[in-house]
Amino acid sequence: MSAPQKTIAELAAEYGLSPAEYQVVLDRLGREPNQLELGVFSVMWSEHCSYKSSKIHLGKFPTKGPRVICGPGENAGVIDIDDGDACIFKMESHNHPSFIEPYQGAATGVGGIMRDVFTMGARPVALLNALRFGDVGHEKTKRLVKGVVSGIGGYGNCVGVPTVAGETNFHAGYNGNILVNAMCVGLAKSDAIFYSAAPGAGMSVVYFGSKTGRDGIHGATMASAEFDEDSDEKRPTVQVGDPFAEKLLIEATLELMASGAVAAIQDMGAAGLTSSSVEMAGKGGVGIELDMDNVPQREEGMSAYEMMLSESQERMLAVLKPGREEDGYRIFKKWGLDAAVIGRTTDTGRLILNHHGEVVCDVPLAPLFDDAPLYDRPWVQPELQGRLTAADVAAPESWEDAVLKVVACPDMASKRWIWEQYDRHVMADTLQDSATGADAGVVRVHGTDKGLAVTSDCTPRYVQNDPYEGGKQCVAEAWRNLTAVGSLPIAITDNLNFGNPQRPEIMGQIVRAIDGMAEACRELDFPVVSGNVSLYNETNGAAIPPTPTVGGVGLLKNYDVVTGFSGVAEGDALVLIGATNGELGASIYLREVLGREDGAPPPVDLKLEKKTGDFVRGLIEAGFVTVVHDLSDGGLIGAAADLALASNTGIALGIQGDGADHGFYFGEDQARYLVAMTREQLDEFDAKANAAGLDYLVVGEARGEAFSANGSDGPLFSIPMTHLREIHEGWMPGWIEAA
Repeated sequence: MSAPQKTIAELAAEYGLSPAEYQVVLDRLGREPNQLELGVFSVMWSEHCSYKSSKIHLGKFPTKGPRVICGPGENAGVIDIDDGDACIFKMESHNHPSFIEPYQGAATGVGGIMRDVFTMGARPVALLNALRFGDVGHEKTKRLVKGVVSGIGGYGNCVGVPTVAGETNFHAGYNGNILVNAMCVGLAKSDAIFYSAAPGAGMSVVYFGSKTGRDGIHGATMASAEFDEDSDEKRPTVQVGDPFAEKLLIEATLELMASGAVAAIQDMGAAGLTSSSVEMAGKGGVGIELDMDNVPQREEGMSAYEMMLSESQERMLAVLKPGREEDGYRIFKKWGLDAAVIGRTTDTGRLILNHHGEVVCDVPLAPLFDDAPLYDRPWVQPELQGRLTAADVAAPESWEDAVLKVVACPDMASKRWIWEQYDRHVMADTLQDSATGADAGVVRVHGTDKGLAVTSDCTPRYVQNDPYEGGKQCVAEAWRNLTAVGSLPIAITDNLNFGNPQRPEIMGQIVRAIDGMAEACRELDFPVVSGNVSLYNETNGAAIPPTPTVGGVGLLKNYDVVTGFSGVAEGDALVLIGATNGELGASIYLREVLGREDGAPPPVDLKLEKKTGDFVRGLIEAGFVTVVHDLSDGGLIGAAADLALASNTGIALGIQGDGADHGFYFGEDQARYLVAMTREQLDEFDAKANAAGLDYLVVGEARGEAFSANGSDGPLFSIPMTHLREIHEGWMPGWIEAA
């Protein structure tokens, strides 16, 4: 006996529409929708596509600046990098798909973010990723790490774009919902940027790329829902990627743009053909009519519903200028891509779909594009914690054990096992990457003296304990990391990963994190030009730690003047620029050594951040320093260990002042940099720092073959560099290979 057919109202709930939202659909249409029309509304009104819970607060971000060519609202952000060159970049999440099917979820995340960039006319030149996994002892974590890393490497390596930077964290808060945030950076000419708005009626709508299949149907809806114990059943909603098809698509798209035939263009990402057609028509203020019989299909008997909601990969939609269809076909044939004219723009303001001689969808575009539900959801101020200085926190019982626990904990241990699987030097323009030891990746702007610095940053434990200060810190650290390699920070993209916004405590995290980020962007002249919001990251009611990831881009006017961790020479002095109060709240030391995760994160003084960073950048541009590292996780111990390992030299640290030893060495105070210089430079540096009104301390020197430190009462620890390297490098491969 067959199951009874579900009513449209029952399907609406299944597709993620609330009863109130379904009533709005009825009101807008003046009738009940059919299943296809309901599907179109459900994906366009999903959190992933409509930003219905966050749009009000996203408006707080500064989005303009002297170098901003295009801010949020397009496929990616565009900034001016001088000489008629532009940088186009964006970050997006593929969290839910990667948890369900890690290889394809991560791979298609890379493919999708590249399409966002080259659909605007840029050639992708760099990839980054920000990965958050569950506890290393959790039964799923190792399998997810292997799958995600393999997917990122498999796609990026095959398509031929270097993966130059990123970050990887582990925490039990991600056991039921990992985060895979992918960022792509591309280069274009500033007078050859392509946009998605269809410019008028009566123009051909051309589909090109791979054929449409049944993979990824309702992927946007799935990405806007919580997980439960049945999450594995959602595997069919995960797309399947083909990096070799993506490479052909890149070349064909850029050649089509160069031919002058393109009037508007949009990649098919979340919600596939639905979102691309609706957004092109909606932004252009026109209507669109599609003949579904003409859509290239790789499976037989596909319904219009399946074709419109499929998220099959490596597909593009373009509006071509009148009479240029044949030019397009020649290019598509050259690159071996499927292509077809599947419709036309109209003056009706409606989305009309024809299939097998019948009109199967006829709905107004306005409710889909710019009249989706918008919520100012209730929120509560997150519960804040008190600040923790060294007086509130126990000193380590064994300093050597504490140092090794910090340097070799899962968050801070070498990720060589990961980045060795990524091609970091394809295209031959990579100057700094995960292997070279630097706060940001750096790629040349080919054929010029310029370089682009790129970074990805977030400290979720800070945001968890104070979303406002943690939000400020995410932006400030990205700004610091770009500064530390000698670049001028220009703009950011963001990926806001949170739990269920319908819970006031989660919405409070979202609101306050955005408030902090927006303030930091204003104070640091660091506008937001693109981004993505990923909500409902929770399983069975347990939300992830709030994780507003920031992707930053900076400009090096001369890429020869670039700094990193390596290059510390025997006898060099190590100078800590910035004041140290010994902030230990939410620190790596607190968590890894004492097993605590409480305390307020270190406060972020944005005016001091800017003053200190501008001073350090001036030192770099003048050639005064060549070794620079910002201080963040692990404080001075973390930064000094990075320099010692990258430079393959011993470092001896010594405490200065009256503070407690563990606050001085492990405190995570902000707005600080560690630099190396010769002893002969110290007098000149003293004059510079005094003139700038900045605090500094000489905290050690490079010497010998050990990583060591003295405290206020004598020696604290001395660890042979060989042992430090063995512990730091050995954690991840040992964990991966363990039964």
